[in-house]
Amino acid sequence: MLVVPVKEGESIERALKKYKKKFEKTGVVRQLRERQHFTKKSVKLRNARLRAAYRERMTSEITA
Repeated sequence: MLVVPVKEGESIERALKKYKKKFEKTGVVRQLRERQHFTKKSVKLRNARLRAAYRERMTSEITA
């Protein structure tokens, strides 16, 4: 359960913004989307390698 302490005189919008940020950091929505369908471990590893290679190419282009 997320608890957002609201200080005296602090607006509700500010507290809501803090709540949303905390909720996003917990990764609940991302985890729910991930669990909607099963992905084999080999496919996950392949995708991770492809993403890493892509990131490496992008960083090497920037520095070059």
